[in-house]
Amino acid sequence: MSELDIAKNRAGTKWSRAEQIRRVLWALVLPAFRIVPRPFWGWRRFLLRSFGARIGQQVHVYPSVRITMPWNLTIDDYAAVGDGAILYALGPIHIGARATVSQGAHLCAGSHDIALPDRPLVKPPIEVGADAWVAADAFIGPGVTVGPRAIVGARAVAMKDVPPRTIVVGNPAKPLRTLTEDAKA
Repeated sequence: MSELDIAKNRAGTKWSRAEQIRRVLWALVLPAFRIVPRPFWGWRRFLLRSFGARIGQQVHVYPSVRITMPWNLTIDDYAAVGDGAILYALGPIHIGARATVSQGAHLCAGSHDIALPDRPLVKPPIEVGADAWVAADAFIGPGVTVGPRAIVGARAVAMKDVPPRTIVVGNPAKPLRTLTEDAKA
């Protein structure tokens, strides 16, 4: 196994000049995003859209949500992202219509290629399907798709795709059961 090349990693270009500028501007705007009380959903939708996020109608993003790069974020109509959730959007994150990302959940669309000695940054997308629920403190790893109507249980760690209508729990996340058309979670 070859030795890690930390110097090459640090010297590598991870962001364009435009992305660096947008990141600085977003950091300057964050206090305006966070200080506004919860019921001002429209204000946060406006700020996110101003930074390139594609945000649907009646989306609720709580003021304490941490969003790394809003221009990599798409949230469809009526979805919600709860208190303290982390949307680490180095790569694209798409949250489907009516989906819920609960408090403290972490969607991580960034990692490193550990097969290479310089461990370059990779930015695999995350997809949360329509009507899905990512419960409190759950972790969704890079490149993972959570299928429509699937549920990732509280504190579960999903590093592989979650099929539609499937409830997964644990670390690593394992299927608990499949929801039928008429079943209640």
